[in-house]
Amino acid sequence: MSSAAAGQPADPPRETSPVEVFSIGKELLIGQIQDSNSFWLAQQITSLGGAMQRISILDDHQPTIVQALRDAIGRGAKTIITTGGLGPTPDDLTVPSVAELLGVGTHIDENVVEDHLRRRGITIEEHTPNLKRMAMIPDGSTAYPSPAGWAPLVRTEVDGCTLFSMPGPPREMEAVFARFLEEYFSAGEGAHRAVTHRVYVDMWESEVSPMLQQVMEAVPGTYCKGYIALGNQRFLPIDVVAKGEDEAAAKAALEQALDILERLIGETGRDFQRQ
Repeated sequence: MSSAAAGQPADPPRETSPVEVFSIGKELLIGQIQDSNSFWLAQQITSLGGAMQRISILDDHQPTIVQALRDAIGRGAKTIITTGGLGPTPDDLTVPSVAELLGVGTHIDENVVEDHLRRRGITIEEHTPNLKRMAMIPDGSTAYPSPAGWAPLVRTEVDGCTLFSMPGPPREMEAVFARFLEEYFSAGEGAHRAVTHRVYVDMWESEVSPMLQQVMEAVPGTYCKGYIALGNQRFLPIDVVAKGEDEAAAKAALEQALDILERLIGETGRDFQRQ
């Protein structure tokens, strides 16, 4: 499959959920670097109406990566996103792992090479081994040159699942997501928008939980969660997430949910504060 030099993956409506995210790197497992990518991706995917199924951190170990991807497909994931492992060093194993999963070889993507040459202002003779390694993709996959770094987005179709291999540095990952994956999730079959609002109540989590359940039952598709670890001695923060066919519908559902929650808490004589 040829690579894409520009634009976004163009899809007819298709299932994009459930979604699984894998952050790859030993530095994440040993706590040397915090996995901020998964946190950010989950927020973005949820806001675009996607349904997260699992988030995992994997070692730089090819058999582990291959088995994790195989297991995700077996669980019915429709979209898998990996971050990391696309660099130039021997422990960057995402591409060979995906190739092993598919049972195929790898090749250097010429459009990615051309993008490297153009952006660096160099000739093919000056194209370094490290850059060549970052232009390597599995046979049958599609590469999308990154708008913010050297490692491309690599898209692979396998057994009814779309696998996106993204660079690990957060700035690059976020730019790639904005350029290519926002439209992918927005165009998905049955895609919904999601909006979130945080409120504060002077109640214990155990006191407010039955009211949150009532809100979720009254407004289908709404999710409410209190965060006791983020509260102070008096106020408990609660996130209310609502979905709709578009942003206007999501906001309308959110207002309905907030109004119901405010009424329920008001009936107890306790404080309810919107941000």
